[in-house]
Amino acid sequence: MQILLLYLVTAVLFLGLDALMLRNVMQPLFHAHLGDALAERFRVAPAALFYMAYVGGVLWFASVPALRAQAPGQALLNGAILGALAYGTYEFTNFATLRDWHWQMVAADLAWGTALTGLSAWAGVLIVRAMG
Repeated sequence: MQILLLYLVTAVLFLGLDALMLRNVMQPLFHAHLGDALAERFRVAPAALFYMAYVGGVLWFASVPALRAQAPGQALLNGAILGALAYGTYEFTNFATLRDWHWQMVAADLAWGTALTGLSAWAGVLIVRAMG
């Protein structure tokens, strides 16, 4: 039950923070560089699959080990490393292969994914610990 609660808390934090960042920073940045190459309509199914799987990965690699060790700082560090790897893979692959991919997009998304993943893992562990 504790793992399910950790998943839900982490998912709500991750999705909520990411929605704000996507709407206010990333969407305008990507639109400025990619314009018409962006999909006209947001595709919910692939996004939902990514978020469900990614939050599961955050728990597996960062949150659950930190919760068991009673070490929220471990969740922050391991989450940030996972975020840098995951978002870096996406960004650097696109930068290497797509003509209109811009270094500003790489820098912003890599920094955001690193911070978001680390903070979500850390806060999720803190909240679940506080709930007992």
